[in-house]
Amino acid sequence: MSDNIKVSASPHIRSRMSTSRIMFLVIISLLPATLYGIYQFGYNAALIVAVCIASCVVFEYVYEKLMKLPVTIGDLSAIVTGLLLALNLPPTATWWMACIGCAFSIIIVKMLFGGLGQNFMNPALAGRCFLVICFTARMTNFVYDGISSATPLANIRDGQSVDLMAMFIGRIPGTIGEVSTAALLIGAILLIVTGIIDFRIPCAYIGSFVVFMGLVSPGGWDITYLAAQICGGGLILGAFFMATDYVTSPITKTGRVLFGICCGLLTGVFRVYSSSAEGVSYAIIISNLLVPLIEKITLPKCFGKGGEV
Repeated sequence: MSDNIKVSASPHIRSRMSTSRIMFLVIISLLPATLYGIYQFGYNAALIVAVCIASCVVFEYVYEKLMKLPVTIGDLSAIVTGLLLALNLPPTATWWMACIGCAFSIIIVKMLFGGLGQNFMNPALAGRCFLVICFTARMTNFVYDGISSATPLANIRDGQSVDLMAMFIGRIPGTIGEVSTAALLIGAILLIVTGIIDFRIPCAYIGSFVVFMGLVSPGGWDITYLAAQICGGGLILGAFFMATDYVTSPITKTGRVLFGICCGLLTGVFRVYSSSAEGVSYAIIISNLLVPLIEKITLPKCFGKGGEV
């Protein structure tokens, strides 16, 4: 009988999907938006992407060497962080701004809290918010076709009309990776089909956002207005590629739905009531801080515990 009993440390359910494979598939899913952003904005966009990826890898490697820690750049997570940060930057950003954002993302948000799996908020979004606070004018300067112009969300807020098809395809000003909804959805489908992300978070995020905007925003339930709010800004990029981050999102199914709803409602609040027309980055990182509480109230009770005596 003792031969049939095996004692081992958790986890007892294992998967062939390694961290590096997951990160590789995320990188592949981001390629359509990345390539379109480079095509749309040209050389400087390509430079920003390259600088962000290289900086994140170097900062993580140097930190681990200095701290005499195992080098983990092989898991590709630093590349994902750099790529996501680059896609959240305007094409007019400078290379040194990108380096500063990467240093904050990797060293402050990720490595000082223990590395991959220990960070309390999405490193790429934290880096973007840090840059917005430090370099507000540069981070909100968007250029399309060589001309500085307002984003579609800013135009909507001012009561102007927008070209919905141009927003879906990506012929609009914005950050490098957020402009093409079509390219982002191609990558999102790949993530869902391969099982890398759970559909609950993006569905709850976008659904709650639409309901909120329909109830309280000036545009109401106008379909064109709501579609423009979905395609504009970083909503699709945030909902599918950053709110679904394994480390900073809940592990329970119910918790993921609640997390998505928090992200959607906060995004709506920022877009309607704040001075900025956008709000995805702050909505997600604030929701990241709520994840321990969400998990506490949604974790199922152990068998035999919590019942009435």
